[in-house]
Amino acid sequence: MANQASVGVDGSPINQPEGVVGNLTEFGNDVATLVELQAKLAALDFKAAMAQATIPLALMLVGLALLLASLPVALLGVGWLLASALRIDTGWALLLTAAVAAVVAGVVAWFSLRRIRSGLDSFQHSREELIRNISWIRTVLVHSGRSIPPGRR
Repeated sequence: MANQASVGVDGSPINQPEGVVGNLTEFGNDVATLVELQAKLAALDFKAAMAQATIPLALMLVGLALLLASLPVALLGVGWLLASALRIDTGWALLLTAAVAAVVAGVVAWFSLRRIRSGLDSFQHSREELIRNISWIRTVLVHSGRSIPPGRR
């Protein structure tokens, strides 16, 4: 019968949580397990993202270091050459040179950023699983207090 205590193989009573407390305990355990699995999945996705983004990040750092190291000297040289070739004021030639260099640097940064973003797409698995887990938790919370219809037991 439903109101009788459960008995183990040796005849000793088995202590089972009753009603709401038992359901909450089981639900809490399920949520803790989901959190643990979600964290493991996120860690795996992070490793995959870093593996894909390592080379583009390294290339970006090398490119930025070279740009920073050579930019002042190169821009001054180009500006002086431009001023003498076009016979314009040195200041205007230097500004024109700086504008062109800024556009080139922006294009390089844009391409590098696109590669980094594609490496972060591996977090899609974690995102999808998190959405499924949250939906499951909502379903359990919404239906936890309802009784099961007689035909569905």
